[in-house]
Amino acid sequence: MNTENYNVTLREITHREQACFSIGFTYNYKLKELVKSIPGVRWSAGKKTFYVFKRNYSLHQLFTILKKKGVYVNYSLIKNPKKANTIVKKQRTGRKISEENKQVIRAFVRYLQGLRLSKNTIKVYFTFVADFVEFIAGKPLDRLTNEDVRLFVEQQVTHKKYAISTHRQLVSAIKHFATFLPESSLEVSEMIRPKKSHYLPSVLSKEEIIDLLRCTKNLKHRAVLALLYSAGLRIGEVLDLPLRNIDVDRRQIFIKNGKGRKDRVVILAESIVPLLQNYYFTYRPNYYFIENPKGGKYSAGSIRKFLKASAKRAGITKHITPHTLRHSFATHLIENGIGLRYVQDLLGHSKPETTMIYTHVAKKDLLKITSPLDEAIKQLSQTDKSEKKVRLSGNY
Repeated sequence: MNTENYNVTLREITHREQACFSIGFTYNYKLKELVKSIPGVRWSAGKKTFYVFKRNYSLHQLFTILKKKGVYVNYSLIKNPKKANTIVKKQRTGRKISEENKQVIRAFVRYLQGLRLSKNTIKVYFTFVADFVEFIAGKPLDRLTNEDVRLFVEQQVTHKKYAISTHRQLVSAIKHFATFLPESSLEVSEMIRPKKSHYLPSVLSKEEIIDLLRCTKNLKHRAVLALLYSAGLRIGEVLDLPLRNIDVDRRQIFIKNGKGRKDRVVILAESIVPLLQNYYFTYRPNYYFIENPKGGKYSAGSIRKFLKASAKRAGITKHITPHTLRHSFATHLIENGIGLRYVQDLLGHSKPETTMIYTHVAKKDLLKITSPLDEAIKQLSQTDKSEKKVRLSGNY
């Protein structure tokens, strides 16, 4: 095996309240794939590193595996190698829930499945409700009150420092659980969720979009970013997009089972057709529009990474994500005079209120508004006979 002088540095970190070994190295695609091939290796987006749990590997085991793969291992940053060599068995203990209540929770999951909620939503609601049942410490479910819910929510939000969006999900989960338990004393109408935060989306100018695409040298990367912006797609919709759903002749893209289980048709920009054809004949993807080099779906993390790199090369200092391109698409449509109803359909929004947020950042009508300061100076200039033009710098 040609190791090309691969080097990694091991560190001790705590991730998700568990002891881990971080595997750090200067980016190299082959080395990255080699590290990923080790069973149990995971990637932490927050800490920007690959890692393994100490409960799965001792330092000696990890060192031996990497050494056999021809990798030089530097563990000098680990303060006490002998102590780190022991496998840490500390794990999250199972929830203390009676078997009877476990059966109720399982029935609740089946209830959520009957509502046809997404797998991710069911998983989140299950976790919240299981924590709630553990919190009430054996209190009969038919004697639950809204006071129990209030105390649980306060404890979770304070202890785990939930964001408002997570807080809202927590209350929604308990509301579903209360509906599922008709014999309880829980009043769903009295369970108040915090108001949703309303942030104006970050939007790139049209000039910044062109600069971004021009500075994306890799053909595949440029094709992905161009499609994200030109069709206003979500990152998941690009990753799940089959080639057969791109209709070049009709200049349309069919999005199947998008967010909220909705199908929709979006526009395929005339200007990117040559780019997409060049990309297709160069990379020859088999099924999906964009695929992993080894086959299968591409990763969302890879898109975010090369988007960030392209933005840096283009000199764009705004915080930018793949969803920023979707925000920009919607805002530019409104600025071009496209009706709100059409924009709503293209974005796949269920409610027009969701689409209306883009009217707050569109500059089409705002540019027509004159500042009262400009108006005041204009009026003074017209009435002041001694000076034709009033300047702020001259008024002391």
